[in-house]
Amino acid sequence: MSRNERSNSQQQAGRGARHLRQPRKPDERARRTRERLGGAFVALIHEKPIEEVTVQDVLDRASVGRSTFYLHFRDKNDLLLSQLEVFLEMMSTDLIVRKEPSDRVVPVAEMFAHIENQRELYRILADAGRLNDFFDLAQTYFARGIEHRLRDSKRPLKIPQGELGPRASAMAGSLLSLLRWWLDRGAKEPPTDMDELFHRMVWNGLQ
Repeated sequence: MSRNERSNSQQQAGRGARHLRQPRKPDERARRTRERLGGAFVALIHEKPIEEVTVQDVLDRASVGRSTFYLHFRDKNDLLLSQLEVFLEMMSTDLIVRKEPSDRVVPVAEMFAHIENQRELYRILADAGRLNDFFDLAQTYFARGIEHRLRDSKRPLKIPQGELGPRASAMAGSLLSLLRWWLDRGAKEPPTDMDELFHRMVWNGLQ
């Protein structure tokens, strides 16, 4: 490699490193707009069935223009999925973000308590036939979060590293099955009890 080629290569590597060290800051105005639209949509589906809520209804409630809406979302279905993803991202990464030192892989108690407080929204999604959308998304988000927590766990894992992914996916499925069972029975057990039960199942299956 010539001196000029080495110099060009070093310059490109330096630009790449600077890019990695300086991620682009989120657009706060765009974030606030998305939150306003999401908040307006959630408020409206508490007032009438999802299928009756129009994009114009959301625009009127949020005081946002139509062109602005379509900068962020394709349609109201895209807006709904976005709201579900915001919740799932928050819950699936909560322990990672907080760097909780426990052996928990999912904040089950916090999630169950939150969903219990939002039982009306759960019913709305069920009535609209949209619960499967929630659970399909949740499977992906929680599988990823669980795998991350397992890899960072200080407890010895007596399984091959290559099995972490499929096991995390299976655990995410078990978590969602447990959530359905709990809600369908009227959420009688305390969320903390469900947290303990889930994590006993997790660690019993890994030892």
